[in-house]
Amino acid sequence: MPHPKIAIIGGSGLYEMEGLVIQEKLAVETPFGEPSDDFVLGKLDGIEVAFLARHSQGHRILPSELNFRANIYAIKKLGCEYIISVSAVGSLKEEIAPGHLVMVDQFIDRTHARVNSFFGSGIVAHVAFAEPICPVLRDKLFQSASEEGVTSHPHGTYVCIEGPMFSTKAESRLYRSWGADVIGMTNLQEARLAREAEICYATIALSTDYDCWHETHDSVTADMVIQTLLKNVQIAQRVLRKVVGRVVWERQCICSRALRNAIVTNKLLVPDTTKKNLKLIYGKNLT
Repeated sequence: MPHPKIAIIGGSGLYEMEGLVIQEKLAVETPFGEPSDDFVLGKLDGIEVAFLARHSQGHRILPSELNFRANIYAIKKLGCEYIISVSAVGSLKEEIAPGHLVMVDQFIDRTHARVNSFFGSGIVAHVAFAEPICPVLRDKLFQSASEEGVTSHPHGTYVCIEGPMFSTKAESRLYRSWGADVIGMTNLQEARLAREAEICYATIALSTDYDCWHETHDSVTADMVIQTLLKNVQIAQRVLRKVVGRVVWERQCICSRALRNAIVTNKLLVPDTTKKNLKLIYGKNLT
């Protein structure tokens, strides 16, 4: 069985690329239910990787229905220490044109119906999240995109909305007034749970449209998003091939020690069931 250090979350078409040798598909059990899909394990230019189709094969899961905890727990269970997330976003800035990439480094949460923490059920912790993206992994992604000649932006604030509807014009203008750069529906919960699991996480945001704020741009439709996304996936594949050989490093970033001093519950009072379910996540911090 492969032992990948790198997990890639994105659309199922993302792993249909040159240089990838698929070794197996694997269902991973978790205490939180089933992940979005079976993992595709293989080697990308000789580097072991694990792919997860975020919305399942055929895009069958709404953003609000995603089992984020199961997805991240399963990635941890596979032994991965790095997650590269690839996702479509709407642009809130003129200079971020459809087809551009954005290496997100901040989030604004506008969701309201999602579980976004492993904590609870008798254990409380407060993890620092001022810098929600691994800076080392983000820099490697930006460097790789630049070397591929891809137009990309090294920083960006991502507004995460509940969906599945796109924004109203009033909402889109509000987010622009906040200085946000892109808008999407999935990445914030992934980033939060990855940080709690002490996994390095970074996002390649694929700009597909100008949301609905742009006066000379037609209101966004699913067809527009898909057409641009298909082109962007090919660009993302090139960046992934470039970056995978650079990802693994001796981790000294905040991600690798996120739980240090974060748990405030008396360890003797944590219920046995919770300890069992979360041993993989918190084990060294509960002894």
